[in-house]
Amino acid sequence: MGNFSDFAQHMDWAGLVDMLLSVVAILLCLTVHETCHGLAAWALGDPTAKRLHRLSLNPLRHIDPFGALMMLVAGFGWAKPVPVDMRYFKHPKSGMAITALAGPVSNLAMAYLALLLRAVLLAVYHPGAVVLEGAVDFCETLAILNVGLGIFNLIPFPPLDGSKILGAFLPDRAYYQLMRYEWWGMLLLMVLLWLGVFSGPLSAARTWVLDLLLQNAAWPYYLLT
Repeated sequence: MGNFSDFAQHMDWAGLVDMLLSVVAILLCLTVHETCHGLAAWALGDPTAKRLHRLSLNPLRHIDPFGALMMLVAGFGWAKPVPVDMRYFKHPKSGMAITALAGPVSNLAMAYLALLLRAVLLAVYHPGAVVLEGAVDFCETLAILNVGLGIFNLIPFPPLDGSKILGAFLPDRAYYQLMRYEWWGMLLLMVLLWLGVFSGPLSAARTWVLDLLLQNAAWPYYLLT
């Protein structure tokens, strides 16, 4: 019993709570990202994601363990890609681009909503309100991770969403050539991430977007105060 008391006293409970909140935020932003891919494809006529039960907010259907770990460690990561059959689309390349864009857009939208909620919470915050403080921290974490995920996926590098958005502007031959190398692109992407090639530009882009969203999400605070 004494050992347990010592353990509890020396445990960094605040750090543990912060980590758990980060995990919840990661599961939320990855799940919404992939679900929105599936919803966009379904709206454009592709039933593949719906048939495979990927139009779901159940994180277990979407999470890639390594991609989620990268989100926790570096703030940039990925989930299991939603399967899309572009043959169902009336205009395959543009349909694929819209489907790909839906994921990053959902993340930026969620980041903005999180910052709006943060502004509301700050307006009613008072010293000693532990729950409110935790909620503000969660909103900030959710915004940071969503912006990181959204920007990372906009890189025009296969298999990231940005490569499919870029593909809409390429000739058919170049587009299908690019898509052929998605698997090799993933391996090369792992190497580049490990070398830190994207770290500087992604961090700068994330900071810029966060500042922009923060400036435009402050109005509830001024309205309420």
